[in-house]
Amino acid sequence: MGGIGDVRKIRIFDTTLRDGEQTPGVNLNIQEKLQIARQLQKMGVDVIEAGFAIASNGDFEAIRAVAGEIRGTTVASLSRSLEKDIDRSWEALREAERPRIHVFIATSDIHMKYKLKMTEEEVYERAVAMVRYAARLCGDVEFSAEDASRSRLEFLYRIFEGVIDAGACVVNVPDTVGYSTPLEFGGLIKKIRENVGNIDKALISVHCHDDLGMAVANSLAGIENGAGQVECTLNGLGERAGNASLEEIVMSLSTRSSYYEAGHNIDTTQIYRASRLISSLTGVEVPPNKAVVGSNAFAHESGIHQHGVLAEKSTYEIMTPESIGLSKNKMILGKLSGRHAFEERLKELGYELDEETIKKSFDKFKDLADKKKEILDSDIEALVGVDMAGIPEIYELESFQISSGNRMVATSSIILRKSGQLITEASTGDGPVDAAFKAIERAVGMAFKLESYSIRAVTEGKDALGEVNVKISTNGKHLAGKGVSTDVIEASVKAYINAINRALSTAGNGH
Repeated sequence: MGGIGDVRKIRIFDTTLRDGEQTPGVNLNIQEKLQIARQLQKMGVDVIEAGFAIASNGDFEAIRAVAGEIRGTTVASLSRSLEKDIDRSWEALREAERPRIHVFIATSDIHMKYKLKMTEEEVYERAVAMVRYAARLCGDVEFSAEDASRSRLEFLYRIFEGVIDAGACVVNVPDTVGYSTPLEFGGLIKKIRENVGNIDKALISVHCHDDLGMAVANSLAGIENGAGQVECTLNGLGERAGNASLEEIVMSLSTRSSYYEAGHNIDTTQIYRASRLISSLTGVEVPPNKAVVGSNAFAHESGIHQHGVLAEKSTYEIMTPESIGLSKNKMILGKLSGRHAFEERLKELGYELDEETIKKSFDKFKDLADKKKEILDSDIEALVGVDMAGIPEIYELESFQISSGNRMVATSSIILRKSGQLITEASTGDGPVDAAFKAIERAVGMAFKLESYSIRAVTEGKDALGEVNVKISTNGKHLAGKGVSTDVIEASVKAYINAINRALSTAGNGH
């Protein structure tokens, strides 16, 4: 199911790589950002905000990598209203087929007084000057009035008119702290259309946060009142409570196209795949009751519901699972399945992997098939998710052994492989997982702080694949790791090693 036909098309501006990465605990490397950018391009998003170039060398290099590869989609970099920020963004974007410099400054009284320590006039002059400066470098400039929903209206009208005259093609109206309500925010967009004299020369964009749970509703209200671009993230990732969810906005436009009289250019059959990719790479799980992409979104347990859906799907399904890329029928794979069947299933699930990743995933699949009678799609997705992270395996698990009980001190011995050499260490701890983690730290010669540890069963049953997600910190950086196995201790060990490898590879890349 692709974009809607001959109606007003809303541009989808995806900021998963910039605002989404600001989710606490999320830290993506260049390879992971490229994977996400490729998927966003495949989905048909109109704009990819690839990062904040001045923020770090890692962000700069990621933007440059995305700009150098992605074609047919606008690639944007965020900049404060400073020449050095704009210069850095342009340097990162030079190779983009469709570059956009995104300039912002706060416009609310509270931000200008306490954060910027600037007057309205100073903010106005800075915004206009910096948009004009950016427009000399790049033909596509977007201006954002940070905290617009709490800004004085007359000042907002004036600054938008000024930046449009200076060369802004898009003016963005953010509800930065998720303070607004749908009726109020829709009214704000309408007032901007009616009171900014040159608004016909620019596209109105909206960027809503979810602090009060209204990001999607506010974004849709903005669209109803004339906004032509909506800024969002996959799975609603972002600062604090997150951003408006791309999948919810797009499927709202698809499902209620006649109401909104607006469509989009998104290939919706790529949505589920994109959602699971983001979850896998960030370590942020999708809640089962999450709209559109949650595991329960197309599940029916009630007898009445089941009867209705069997008789006519539309009784309880306003959109189909196929429309977001879910397969109705599932092929069960087992230990007798060959690589061809495994590869075909990967393609059906939407994965396009290189030969090395397929080989690694297939080897893990065969190992799992010896332990588990039936392997489901979710098992395969969990296995592949670990292999797709692009993290160099600096340390590899060779073997481990645990001794533990309620009347003994837990002890772990571990053997890791590094550059062909085996490293053996042992440690005690408060339980088997703690003992294993301490042994790993002794083997690598570094200590880390465990910020979080979570475990879940990927499927049901005693032979379920266990997925462990950990978050560790070192030198002020937070890194996520994932491990999967039918043995939860082994999954824990693999997750911790994965996080350490990420920390070491990130440090090596200068992030």
